[in-house]
Amino acid sequence: MVDVKSWDFSSFDGITLKIHEVGQGKPVILLHGLFSNAETNWIKFGHAGTLAEAGYRVIMPDLRAHGHSAAPHTADAYPSDVLIKDALALIEHLDLPDYHLGGFSLGARTTAKLLTTDIAPGRAILAGMGLEGLAGWDKRQGFFLKAIELRDTAKRGDPHWMAIQFMKSQKIDTVAAAHLLKTFSDMEPDAIEMITTPTLVLCGSEDRDNGDPEALANLLPHGHHVAVPGTHMSSVTKPEMAQEMLRFLSADI
Repeated sequence: MVDVKSWDFSSFDGITLKIHEVGQGKPVILLHGLFSNAETNWIKFGHAGTLAEAGYRVIMPDLRAHGHSAAPHTADAYPSDVLIKDALALIEHLDLPDYHLGGFSLGARTTAKLLTTDIAPGRAILAGMGLEGLAGWDKRQGFFLKAIELRDTAKRGDPHWMAIQFMKSQKIDTVAAAHLLKTFSDMEPDAIEMITTPTLVLCGSEDRDNGDPEALANLLPHGHHVAVPGTHMSSVTKPEMAQEMLRFLSADI
């Protein structure tokens, strides 16, 4: 069992985010997926522990409207690309001279957009992400907003069923989540081609929820694709996820 420390961070607008960290050494900031949290995505299945045991300091925020972070109900608490603003505020606060950055699904979308700002992580990981997942957000937004709408009425077999059950298991505040879903903007291919950070595209072999990971890796100037076992939901439960993250972060490039 890893010793996880948690602390409160006041973001750019005063909203309180819960930050979890484990280990000592070179920092790795990891951003979790939609309707998840740091515990479910990174701690529960041993990924953070694996990295910490290898000599990394793993820093994992609960994103706004997720986990133990604040989930305000007012629309003005959710400006466009608010998760980008939160992450930049955290990175500035940490004032790290050298660090890595990664994320899963929504965390990967956020990471990719962060890589187009003036931050400079040593390496980046886009997990559970394909090329199409970085653009065309309207369709995905509509799906998840519909899942929220059907939260109490959908029956097993409905295409939204799994998302609804996951939301319920994570005790998601659906009012806050609906506000957050409307803040995401698309990322066009020409912006992806400008990313110079060495980047691992790490995706389940049966996961195409966010499009083609190989196409994404091929578009990135320094992209590298690795498949791990599983679907979008199950790949994050597999030890191979952490093993490949560690392999990439530790390799000579």
